[in-house]
Amino acid sequence: MSKGALFIAGLVLALAAGQCSAAEWNVADAGAVGDGITDNTAVFQKLLKAAEDAGGGIVNVPTGKFRINGNLIIPGGVTLQGTYRTAPQAADLRGSVLLAYAGRGSYEGKPFIALGGPAATVAGLIITYPEWKQTDVPPVPYPPCIGMNGGADNVSIIDCGILNAYEAINLTLAGRHLVRNVTGYPSWRGLYVDQCYDIGRIENVHFWPFGVIYKADDPYCKWVNLNGVAFEFSRTDWQYVTNTFCFGYGVGYKFSGSKSGSCNGSFLSIGADSCERAVLVEQSQTPGLLITNGEFVGRWGGTGSIAVDISERNAGKVSLSNCSFWGPISNCVRMRSSECQFTAIGCNFCDWDAKNIDLPAIQLDAGSAIIQGNSFGEGSSHVSVGSKVRSAIIVGNQSAENFSVENHAGNRTQLVANHAVTSNLTNKEKANYRIKVGSSGDSEYLKHWYHCELADGDATLRWSGVASRLVLPVVPGKAYDLVLKVYVPSYALQSDAGLYVDGKAIAKIKKGGTYIISSKIPATKSDAVTVKVRCKGWSPSIVTPGNTDNRNLGVQLFWVRMKAKDAGTQVFDANTNVWMK
Repeated sequence: MSKGALFIAGLVLALAAGQCSAAEWNVADAGAVGDGITDNTAVFQKLLKAAEDAGGGIVNVPTGKFRINGNLIIPGGVTLQGTYRTAPQAADLRGSVLLAYAGRGSYEGKPFIALGGPAATVAGLIITYPEWKQTDVPPVPYPPCIGMNGGADNVSIIDCGILNAYEAINLTLAGRHLVRNVTGYPSWRGLYVDQCYDIGRIENVHFWPFGVIYKADDPYCKWVNLNGVAFEFSRTDWQYVTNTFCFGYGVGYKFSGSKSGSCNGSFLSIGADSCERAVLVEQSQTPGLLITNGEFVGRWGGTGSIAVDISERNAGKVSLSNCSFWGPISNCVRMRSSECQFTAIGCNFCDWDAKNIDLPAIQLDAGSAIIQGNSFGEGSSHVSVGSKVRSAIIVGNQSAENFSVENHAGNRTQLVANHAVTSNLTNKEKANYRIKVGSSGDSEYLKHWYHCELADGDATLRWSGVASRLVLPVVPGKAYDLVLKVYVPSYALQSDAGLYVDGKAIAKIKKGGTYIISSKIPATKSDAVTVKVRCKGWSPSIVTPGNTDNRNLGVQLFWVRMKAKDAGTQVFDANTNVWMK
């Protein structure tokens, strides 16, 4: 036999003996059947063991629906691989699909797929739970879909779809893990990391209602939207998270503490839409959480969402850069920790105060903060600094109207070069003017009112909330007569309803209907006076059957007239900046 023939024969024998480092196996060749009925647990595990005995290798899963009644363990150096080479549309059950049946009814138990050694990998698969039903509320628990069999470093989950799992991925004691290109809609928890003592990486993970008929008020969707957690990080030392997104969870990104500690790391281009808490920081390590290019939206149909909620227990730094906030949010940020240093730089705070009860975009209850170079939409209060705040540096911020800071920390708060809109009216114009509410040009004078609406004829109006304000220019030292035309629904009446200046009532609202309110405003040293409209909030969706308007309304306002005591008869139109004929 020639030397070439001997070499080929030796290579064939080596492959047959499993001695080639690039060895691959195919579950179909070993008898697995992708008919959705046949249990293939034993065949899969046999080939995974063969790959381990060969020193590592790839176990391929072809197209088909492969039922697995038991649990699988992937040994170190072995990859269980399907047909996908990108993040699959998880609800589209084509390609390589595993049907998981083990563990129904209890979270305790072995993971459906356990990563059992260093460099164990799951790739290119869709995993689904056929016994899952959207009508099961709360969802039926299962053990983690993919988890650890003890501790192992360098494990990977790549190009997978994990559909309707109770918990999709649990990486405890998995240093230098890699999770990339994963989709799904886990109900209780999407991904959990703990005891990662070397850098882990999470990239392009998208938890969204795949395979679910999504409605905000559907019992299953609502349960997930109030109780589910998309991403949770306990002890992990400098975690990298990039290009991740979740929709419809109670908490989008949760930073918790286990007995082993808490998280620090870099979180770049992360998103949480329709979440009760987009980011919840219970604990973090001193080096902190650096969150850049975040997109945070409140829960659809809700009014109590806090986009970034930092608890009293947190000691690490929380830094936001170039993040955007919108939707039905109460506070964009609430910082309650006395030890935390919070920073927001270059962020865009579009919407907040969904309940319309005079909440600020950023509420600082304690600790220290730097608020720099941000933009804010329309709202009655942009930043509130509590009396327990050690230091607040608020510099270079802009807003749709006067940038407003409620400062209860005295000289511990520094305000520098923030946007302020001053009235362009002359003293003569300030002495006798009218504002047509709901028409162009009124927004300078109204804070925290709903959008413009048309009334009968050419009349316009805006609805107040329960804490709307009028910011009215005045000539310092002059007293004014204030006259308003309002419509007061009976639902808005309460014992203290009325108009208030500096906490004192200047006019009572005692009856329902459309009428004129007249009041006196005392002279002040300021060039503007703030009049607060106080009433009982009510919602059309509650008082009127079939109405879907869930705004928290107060009263309607049509126009405002301000006249100084010694002013002339000619009236200035503050909307159009011309004298009226």
